[in-house]
Amino acid sequence: MAPGGKVAVVLCLDVGLTMSSSSPGEESSLDQAKKIMTKFVQRQVFAESKDEVAVVLFGTNDTNNGLASEDQYQNITVHRSLQLPDFDLLEDIQDVIKAGSEQADFLDAIIVCMDLLQKQTIGKKYEKKHIELFTDLSSPVSEDQLGIIIANLKKTGISLQFFLPFPVRVDDESGDTKASVHAHMHSNTFPKKDLTEQQKQGIDVVRKLMYTLDEEGGLEEIYTFRESLERLSMFKKMERRPVPWPCQLTIGPNLSIRIVAYKSVTEEKVKKLWAVVDAKTLRKEDVQKETVYCLNDDDETEVQKDDTIQGFRYGSDIVPFSKEDEEQMKYKTEAKCFSVLGFTRSSQIQRHYYMGSQALKVFAAKDDENAAVAFSALVRALDELKVVAVVRYAYDRRCNPQVGVAFPHIKDAYECLIYVQLPYMEDLRQYVFSSLKNNKKCVPTVDQLSAVDSLIDSMSLVREDGETFEDLFKPSKIPNPHFQRLYQCLQHKAFHPDKPLPPIDQHLLDMLDVPCVVRERCQAPLERVKALFPLKEVGKKREEKTAQDIFKDNEDEPSLKKPKIEDEEGSFSIMKLAEGKITSVGSVNPAEDFRILVRKKNTDFKDVSQQLINRIDQFLENKGSQYYMKGVDCIRAFREEAMKLSKVQCFNEFMQALKSKLEDKALSDFWEIMVQDRISLITKDEAEESLVTSEEAEKFLAPKEKKNETLPPTDEGGDVDDLVSIIKIWCGFRIKL
Repeated sequence: MAPGGKVAVVLCLDVGLTMSSSSPGEESSLDQAKKIMTKFVQRQVFAESKDEVAVVLFGTNDTNNGLASEDQYQNITVHRSLQLPDFDLLEDIQDVIKAGSEQADFLDAIIVCMDLLQKQTIGKKYEKKHIELFTDLSSPVSEDQLGIIIANLKKTGISLQFFLPFPVRVDDESGDTKASVHAHMHSNTFPKKDLTEQQKQGIDVVRKLMYTLDEEGGLEEIYTFRESLERLSMFKKMERRPVPWPCQLTIGPNLSIRIVAYKSVTEEKVKKLWAVVDAKTLRKEDVQKETVYCLNDDDETEVQKDDTIQGFRYGSDIVPFSKEDEEQMKYKTEAKCFSVLGFTRSSQIQRHYYMGSQALKVFAAKDDENAAVAFSALVRALDELKVVAVVRYAYDRRCNPQVGVAFPHIKDAYECLIYVQLPYMEDLRQYVFSSLKNNKKCVPTVDQLSAVDSLIDSMSLVREDGETFEDLFKPSKIPNPHFQRLYQCLQHKAFHPDKPLPPIDQHLLDMLDVPCVVRERCQAPLERVKALFPLKEVGKKREEKTAQDIFKDNEDEPSLKKPKIEDEEGSFSIMKLAEGKITSVGSVNPAEDFRILVRKKNTDFKDVSQQLINRIDQFLENKGSQYYMKGVDCIRAFREEAMKLSKVQCFNEFMQALKSKLEDKALSDFWEIMVQDRISLITKDEAEESLVTSEEAEKFLAPKEKKNETLPPTDEGGDVDDLVSIIKIWCGFRIKL
């Protein structure tokens, strides 16, 4: 349908004797045609279309039309005059329209449809007049008035479409006209039947009409019943009239160009037509809604609406905020605005910066030659210099301003700017991820790279045929499956309120599926990828004994459980719920605080790591196994994040300083924990930016050689006896408890 105009459509259905006949196990041509008409009317109803629809039947037992005489235009009935489609028409198609026992000339039926359109469109404005004829071409046809029909179709601008139970070949050698349009998406075959002589004669007449009217656009296409069902199974989208947005494009204080903008892309939402009705009477008037405001006390004291005020939750407090405050808070603009703030190279605007729910096409104002010249010069200059305009956009004085980018867009038929909104600082999400290059296990082989390249090539959605290109999957042509399913269910409930909802139509599932041709083509590359990237089941690693298992809580120290910290990025923990409130490395859970802080944007790693080092020093000063374990956890976190964020040198320098500090303060017991847990310098094998070899890291953990001194003899079993006695004392303490 052309934007801004409505269409007058006549559905002309053959209900003659042959239309109701069918082979065993097959659906009759009449039933198929009625299905198509039902789908068409459903689309119009749910799209809230302003198009008007009439229904003309031929092959009926009775005659009812304005041209009927004693022997002319018999067995043709105007079933419904031109009017908006509704559920009554759907019920008529399903239940009222029945097969007749007579036959009628389809050319006579076309003349009756033309007469109806001419008489019932007088004084009304229609963008287009259209006839859709459903027949099996088995009725006798006379070509006496064919020339008159063609002349009148051209004169009145009425277009014509045929819907047949079989495909019609345009010539003797080519295939069907449109039967294989979507063959690349889903196979579409037709039962091959021998046509009768009458049907062959009818096809000849249809060809003459097509050849004569095709150049004028009168006869658009010939469709088969099966193909039409596939196409019409998708509900029609709601038509939107383009609403112009006039404004002034300003560059600086002295240059202004009159423009007009239209929405080019915008998110479509389901129109909210839901209403609360009584379950028995289904009447909206029988349900009365009443809102009451009550205090949260024992008596639930009622409060008048005038005595309430809206509040904004700020932490644990409620900040009162009246409507007047809200109005004063709003950003005030003088009027609508489309002002150029400056220009930048198009390469500076990254694709992932595009945001907002719409894209605007901006044109020069109509009937303004000066604006057209200035606007054209701006668009072409932007295109030649490969730059874009950064724009301040405000729809009107009540709206908050946006910052966006305007791209030049030049076509043969027109030139314009395309405006897309850009993000503010708060809209950006910045994350830091470790590089795959740091892990040699993640480097793919040449064969693996080649296999993935082959897979990508095989799944190309563009079919190249020498000089031509064809898109196998066009998102702009795919309707929203959510809308389709909603309309399907609403239509079903309208006619079958007590029955359960039908299953999802297969065509809805197929719309977002891989095209058949692509699925077949990518099988071999997928098998190759599967072979080169084998999946292996990873068993649970054997738990290693750590210092936590050795240094248990003793009787003098309070029991302190180590909080479980998930190292995975996507894991959930209570600690992460408070992530937004953490501003420094605390003493309760310093390792987790450190992990959260270093992953925040605009964080100085050196500053945060120094906070962590200060906490480690505190734990070493306090001594005690629980403090030592906290210190070890902090060092582990420091090491892991340093590798992820490529801060290896910072960690290695800390370890060198820590070892010297432990030696000076005689904290050899803590160093033994480090040695036992194998926490050493980060080596080249772990991170490319490291200068430490594996041998140097191993040597770093080795104890410092002591000077040759005469030491008193020690009893090797003494430590064991002491340990046993300690265990006995500890166990006795536990038993008394």
